Amino acid sequence: MRFKTNKVWLAVDANQMPLIENGKSLIKYQLDQPHEYWVPLSRLAPVEDENPPASKKSAARKPFSKSVAADTTTVTPEACAQAICVYTDGACSGNPGPAGIGVVLRYKEKTKEISRYLGQGTNNIAELEAIKTGLLAVKNRDLPVIVFTDSSYALGLLTKGWKAKQNIALVEEIRRLTATFKRLRFVKVKGHSGHVDNERADRLAVRAVEQAG
Repeated sequence: MRFKTNKVWLAVDANQMPLIENGKSLIKYQLDQPHEYWVPLSRLAPVEDENPPASKKSAARKPFSKSVAADTTTVTPEACAQAICVYTDGACSGNPGPAGIGVVLRYKEKTKEISRYLGQGTNNIAELEAIKTGLLAVKNRDLPVIVFTDSSYALGLLTKGWKAKQNIALVEEIRRLTATFKRLRFVKVKGHSGHVDNERADRLAVRAVEQAG
């Protein structure tokens, strides 16, 4: 990634997703140096040349990765035992068209569901609004939080440093919101893959649109 005018190494988890704490990501300027720095994720941007020619020193380098509490490639209900798991989805009848969101929050024995109609919108807006709503519903932001979404668009903007070309105000609002969490993780899930809570979030989003119609 690029931070200011420097190329840096970004710490990732087992699913190659950036590590995020208090809205910041962990970087190194050089892999072979011990110094690490937490910087705002919004200040990072992909470098134009992500695959520079390998030199003698860099040829054997691997992505900078640190161990994490949960493996995002195999997140299970057991893995959520000590975290608030937030499942989010957006729905849109047409693009743009009537839009709605669905959110399922689980923490130990507690479950909360949110289904809300947004009015006219796009699929991307619905996905972002679902994430924002889920984050706002978390009261204790000192606890670890795992957000599940099937939106590559949302994940790119919120975890990979993509520059927002549309929905700029909404994206910046969510980025500021992520900074209020002590330990926040985003997990990419496959849509309509049979996961109970993912499917439930989808139904809640669709129901919001259908009931408004």
